[in-house]
Amino acid sequence: MDTKNNVDLSFVIPCLNEEETIGGVIDEINNALDGSGIKYEIIVSDNGSTDKSKDISLSKGCRVVEERIHKGYGAALQKGFGAAQGEYVAFSDADGSYIVSHIKDMYKTAKEKNCDMVIASRLKGEIEESAMPFLHRYLGTPVLTFLINIFFNGRLSDCNSGFRLIRKEAYEKWNIKGMGMEFASELLVKALKNKASIIEIPSGLRRDKRSRSPHLKTWRDGMRHLLFILSESAHIFEYVAYIFVLLSLFLLSFTPHLTISLLLMIGGFESFFISIFLYRTHGNGKLNTLTRILVNLKEDTLFFFLAAMLFMLIITGILIVGFPDMGAIFAPIAVAPLLTGSNLLLIYMSKKADD
Repeated sequence: MDTKNNVDLSFVIPCLNEEETIGGVIDEINNALDGSGIKYEIIVSDNGSTDKSKDISLSKGCRVVEERIHKGYGAALQKGFGAAQGEYVAFSDADGSYIVSHIKDMYKTAKEKNCDMVIASRLKGEIEESAMPFLHRYLGTPVLTFLINIFFNGRLSDCNSGFRLIRKEAYEKWNIKGMGMEFASELLVKALKNKASIIEIPSGLRRDKRSRSPHLKTWRDGMRHLLFILSESAHIFEYVAYIFVLLSLFLLSFTPHLTISLLLMIGGFESFFISIFLYRTHGNGKLNTLTRILVNLKEDTLFFFLAAMLFMLIITGILIVGFPDMGAIFAPIAVAPLLTGSNLLLIYMSKKADD
């Protein structure tokens, strides 16, 4: 282990009361890297341990940094990344489930292929019996990986792998903010958005060696992953909006399915304004010309636009009252100005509140 500044690789281990297993993980990393010619350091990023985790880590020559302000997996890793001195930074859990001896292969792959991230894919390797919960293996990880691949043009097999190696210079450009388990998805989404080169190697997974339950909460953390992925997908909501509105207009023009047409139009407009909201609050992504115009409306233009929407709503209301037999036709028309005006106003006010 190298404790000087000329470090090739920093290995960060997030830690919260891991005295049962952290010593074995550190030993496995040392055994893999000692004599390899790779100058490395091990950093234990402690997130408030009250057991002997820090003492064990220090006794084995690790650097210990403490994240005392923010709690969570991502918070601990961000602290560790900030302290890392290596050109590349790897991280893995402290529970002994990941095969951290593969770190040498991961580092060599990163150097030979000059890539920004190497992921140890559990699904491409051997997973011990009962090492990975059924819902994680056959529902959560495949679905989230599929969404990331579709939305952000990835070619991944395991988006939730907690064993990765990353070029620190690239990481610092991605503006990672996640404090919880969604950190793992954020890394991938931000990397793919920045056209980073990512390679997976087969690894695997062992049974958790701890006697207590894991920190991961299946439904809570799965939802945090999903919400983050959707929050970075303004363009997807925009595409859905156009499809729904076009289908609504088609049904309204050529079929008698007025109720379905109305529901599709409502869904389309709501999806459209979700895309604008995400674009304004996250400030990234590419939207088409019409959406950009609505996003960047000036206050005076917004006033006249809202006035026009109100006028359209009043006219359609008069038509519905005057020609009740035609109400089913005019109702979908009334939806457009109502949803457009109210959503634009909400989005504009939310942006001003953030400013």
